[in-house]
Amino acid sequence: MSAALRSEHHIELLGRPVGYRLRRSARRTLGLTIDGRGLSVAAPLRAPQSAVEAFLRANDQWVIDKLATLAARPRPAELAVADGLHFPLLGAPCRLALTRGRTESRWVEAGEGAPAQLQMRCTTRQSPADCLRRALQARALAYFEGRVAEFAWRIGVPVRPVSLTRARTRWGSCSARGIRLHWRLIHLPPEIIDYVVAHEVAHCVHMNHSPRFWALVGQIVPDLAGVRARLRTLGRTLPDFIDVVDAPPSLLD
Repeated sequence: MSAALRSEHHIELLGRPVGYRLRRSARRTLGLTIDGRGLSVAAPLRAPQSAVEAFLRANDQWVIDKLATLAARPRPAELAVADGLHFPLLGAPCRLALTRGRTESRWVEAGEGAPAQLQMRCTTRQSPADCLRRALQARALAYFEGRVAEFAWRIGVPVRPVSLTRARTRWGSCSARGIRLHWRLIHLPPEIIDYVVAHEVAHCVHMNHSPRFWALVGQIVPDLAGVRARLRTLGRTLPDFIDVVDAPPSLLD
């Protein structure tokens, strides 16, 4: 979208300063959206700024309440990628063994009473966080392909190609071209991943959310309601990875 049609603004609502993104397009009405990025206002191209602000003030209580709910949600942890880091893999702890060298990664399964391990090397010019994401994405794709094949066989549909997505608001999607699944699902327990995979595979039969669709998903996933609730909760806490930033030396050293 052109920068001229998207801009940042501030307004005071119920005595509180609120920032929002204004997006203009060829629409006829004003609309509000609140997500992980904050408040967005969609407006017609020719709507005056005064009309936008009047619309926000008319919905001030809703905006303040939704922003408060958003602020109270658990935030994803930012994990600094260094040797010895523990991160979730399939719902269980996994330890990173990081060294420098030619780029390579190897997964070592958990021993009795010990976490699984990712042995990873990356060059000094590479971002360890990026290397870790790539290793997780490769692990995720292989795992998801196996689960898609399993569920497709169970319900009697052809296996569709699987690819990864980084979509902000959807865990997966299904189309004639294949099934797309969010790579960060690999952090979650297998039964939650299975729900998302089963959901998308069931769309190969019912491209809707009709009672027949949910009945088919329920045949594959026990405790469907419980697993969906766990996904809503745990899905907000998946970690993000950042590189370790060396602090500058102290002047007192």
